[in-house]
Amino acid sequence: MKPFRRRLLSTLLLWLGTLLLSLYIVVVQLLPLQQQMDSDFEFWVMLALVFLAAFAVAAFLGYRIIKIHIAPIENVTETAMELVKGNYRARAYEDAEIGSAPLSSTINVLARNLQEITAVREMEQERLKTLIETMGSGLIMIDRQGKISLSNKYFQTEFELSAIDIKEKFYGELPIPGTLAGFIEKVFMTETPAREQLQYQSGINTRALEVYGAPVIGNHEQWLGIVIVLHDITDLKRLEQIRKDFVANVSHELRTPVTSIKGFSETLIDGAYKDESSLLSFLEIIQTETNRLETLIEELLELSRVEQSGFEVDAQPTDMKAVIEYAFEMVHPRFEEKNMKCETFLEEVCVAGDANRLVQIMMNLLVNAITYSASEKTVTVRLFEKGRQAVVEVEDQGIGIAPSEISRLFERFYRVDKARSRNSGGTGLGLSIVKHLVEAHHGKIEVRSTPGSGSVFTIYLPLAE
Repeated sequence: MKPFRRRLLSTLLLWLGTLLLSLYIVVVQLLPLQQQMDSDFEFWVMLALVFLAAFAVAAFLGYRIIKIHIAPIENVTETAMELVKGNYRARAYEDAEIGSAPLSSTINVLARNLQEITAVREMEQERLKTLIETMGSGLIMIDRQGKISLSNKYFQTEFELSAIDIKEKFYGELPIPGTLAGFIEKVFMTETPAREQLQYQSGINTRALEVYGAPVIGNHEQWLGIVIVLHDITDLKRLEQIRKDFVANVSHELRTPVTSIKGFSETLIDGAYKDESSLLSFLEIIQTETNRLETLIEELLELSRVEQSGFEVDAQPTDMKAVIEYAFEMVHPRFEEKNMKCETFLEEVCVAGDANRLVQIMMNLLVNAITYSASEKTVTVRLFEKGRQAVVEVEDQGIGIAPSEISRLFERFYRVDKARSRNSGGTGLGLSIVKHLVEAHHGKIEVRSTPGSGSVFTIYLPLAE
């Protein structure tokens, strides 16, 4: 600041010197002239001109003082006010020749630092927002007054809510299942962490959630509210139930033929073999149960193969009409056993698939239609093109399927009518195999059904190029 002080002092001295020079001219030079002039008027005109010249010089010097020393200060003040308003892009004018240059430079450094800090903060907030919105779990934060302060898209989608429905609402006003509302109430009132598995009904489906709640503690141990995190474990629960059902069903399916074989063989050993009629009857039962056991093991092995990761079919251009006709010939004896008819409406369609696997698919669907239909009913098979896909429909006039059971229809060992399928020798694995084989062909399978009126299984397969 020493050069600034020197420049300011020199400017003030120059201004003061100008005033003193003006006084000198008036006192020393003009007063003696008064005696030589003809009138006082000329004297006062000369005096006015001298004062005007002195005033002009003083005004010029004052303007220079304001421009050099006062205006930069005002510019720095305006820049500081912009920074206070949050405009961190504002900058002060810097000139090394003026005395306020260090102050302007300091203000600009401060502005740049504030701008960088703001940019970093905005980037971190954007990252946090993106993380919260894209996380695979629902999240909701409630402040100490009980109002919703934050919720992510997952939470809103899970309960079919919008951001407007949630913002600034009290948690007790949310249209959420009662079990979840009770859990939130418990965590909010007790201010202690908690974890539970909850279930609630969503339409015809049962949803399962693992919920974790914890208090939010700020500085100085201040309680700020609570945070609730939801994990959807519906699929895990379903897989766990499938595993339990699989173990129970396998045990039951194996125990039934093994018990029969063991019981009749023990009876024969105990002396029943001496009665020829009983001997033949018991041996036929043992053979039937052995075949049933063999079929179960073969289908379990087949299902294991098609469920393996990386399983692929040998897709070749295949005449789907010929496949359906061959499958019908293979199961024709079963139609005759129940005096049933099979009507076909088949177009010439070539698909990209494995002929042997496609025959297996059609045989399983036809056997399923026969199993769940009464005698003297009709099974209808249709084949046609739709878009760039081949469509196969197998329609029966059987017992039908309830809407709540359709989602479990392709599970292993799942049966709509357990007694009927077991009595017919079914293993409950056919539709599971069909589903995996259709998906291996890059197709899909759908089911339409009306309880008591029958079902329609529809398969979509890619056409051959």
